[in-house]
Amino acid sequence: MKQIKIADTTLCREGSAFSFKEKIEIARQLDKLDADIIEMPSISNVRTDTLLIRTVSSFVKKSILSVAAGLTMESIEYAAAALENAAHPRVRIELPLSAVGMEYVCHKKPDKMADWVKQTVGAAKEKCADVEFCALDATRTDPAFLLQVINAAIEAGANEIAVCDSAAEMLPTDFADFVKMLAEQISVPLSVRCDDKNGMACASSVLAVKAGASCVKTAVRGDAVSLETFAGMVKNCGNRYDFSSGIRYTELYRIIKQIVWILDGAKKDKNTVAVIGVDAESIRLDGNDDQTAVSVAVAKLGYDLSAEDKSRVYEEFLRVAEKKTVGAKELDAIIASVALQVPATYRLVSYVINNGNIISSSAQITLEKNGSSFAGVCIGDGPVDAAFRALEQIIGHHYELDDFQIQSVTEGKEAMGSALVKLRSDGKLYSGNGISTDIIGAAIRAYINAVNKIVYEEATV
Repeated sequence: MKQIKIADTTLCREGSAFSFKEKIEIARQLDKLDADIIEMPSISNVRTDTLLIRTVSSFVKKSILSVAAGLTMESIEYAAAALENAAHPRVRIELPLSAVGMEYVCHKKPDKMADWVKQTVGAAKEKCADVEFCALDATRTDPAFLLQVINAAIEAGANEIAVCDSAAEMLPTDFADFVKMLAEQISVPLSVRCDDKNGMACASSVLAVKAGASCVKTAVRGDAVSLETFAGMVKNCGNRYDFSSGIRYTELYRIIKQIVWILDGAKKDKNTVAVIGVDAESIRLDGNDDQTAVSVAVAKLGYDLSAEDKSRVYEEFLRVAEKKTVGAKELDAIIASVALQVPATYRLVSYVINNGNIISSSAQITLEKNGSSFAGVCIGDGPVDAAFRALEQIIGHHYELDDFQIQSVTEGKEAMGSALVKLRSDGKLYSGNGISTDIIGAAIRAYINAVNKIVYEEATV
C-alpha cells in the first residue's frame, strides 16, 4: 500500500494575522495530528521569526518542520540557524521558474536560473541535511527547462522536489500527466501543491498521487488543497485504490475544528488560543471538592503532575480552601509553591537592573551552577524583559513564557511581592514562584525556580 505524505501550509498563508501563541498552537495541533510536514514561511524579521521557529521546534517532535529560505544566501543561513534545535529540520528553497517569475522576482534570465538554483540548494544543503526545492509556478514553465532546473537542484543535494500549479490552469487529468512525466525522470520523491481556484485541487492531487507523486501540500482553509477534504478522501478511498496516510483520523475533525477556531479568531483580532485549552473562569473550587476534582482543574491549567505532586497540591488546596474559594490564579500559586520541587541547578548570586524613561532597560545577572559563576547582560523592553533575556543568555536556551503574574502578599511600604512564572518546554508546563521585597527580584527567582524544574526533569528522563 502506497503511503501518501501530507504537508500542511496553513502557517504560510499570506496576510495572516496570527499571534505568536496562535502560530505555536496551530503547529502543536498539526504535530498531534501526525502531519508529515509542517511548513512555515521565510524569515522576514530575524529576531521575532527566529524566536518563533525555535519555540515551535520545542513542540514539534514528530513532524518535519520546514522553513522557506527566502531569496538570498543570508536568508538561507537565517532559516537553517532558526531550525538548529528542531527534531526534524528542513530548509525549503522556493523559486519561480516561469519567464515572468524569474524576471520580476529573481531578476534572472533562464540561462542563469539553473546555476542560481544549484547555488541556493547547495548552500542550504551545507546548513541542513534535508532540503526541498519547490518550483512555485511549474505548470507555466517549459517542461524541458523545468527538468533542467530540477536536475540541477537534485545534483546540488535536494532531497525532495515540489511542483506547484499556482495558476490552477491545468485540469486534473492534464496535471496527472504532467506529474507522471516528471516522476519518471527524477530520482527523488515528488510533492505537489495545487491551487483550488477552480475547486479541482483535491482531484488534481489525488490523480497526481496515482501518477507518481508521494506528498501533497494541504492547508486548513486558504487556496491550497483542504487538509480535511484530502485526508478524508484518503481514509474513505484508500482501501480501494491501495494508498494510505499517517494522519490520525480519530483526531482529524477535532483538531481541524480547533485550528478553524484559531483562524476565525485571527480574523476578528482575538486571542482565541487562550480559551482553547482552558476556560480559567470555570475553575471555582472549595473545601467540598475532592482530589479528583482538583486534579481535573490542574490538568485544565495545562500541568502534568505525578501522583505524589497531585497529593501535595491537594493538601495545600485544602488549607487554602478553608479561608477562600480557589480559582485558577490561586491554584497556579499552589502548584508553583508545592509541586515539582527539585534541587536547585541554578542559584541566584546577584543582579543589577537599570531602568528609566530616558534609557533602555538593562539587566546584569550572575548565577551559580555546580560551583561556577555565569554572568549575563542584556537589554530588553522593560526591566523584567531584560532580566529574562539575561537569564536565557546564561542558560543558553529559550523557553516559551506562558504566563507571568505579580501580586503583593503583604501590605505597607516594605510589602513582599510574589511573582509566578510559567514556562513551557516540549509542550509541558512548569511554574516557578519567587518572593522578594523587590518585585524584579521576585520575578528573577520565579524564572530560575521554573528553569530548575525543567532541567531536573530533563536530566532524569
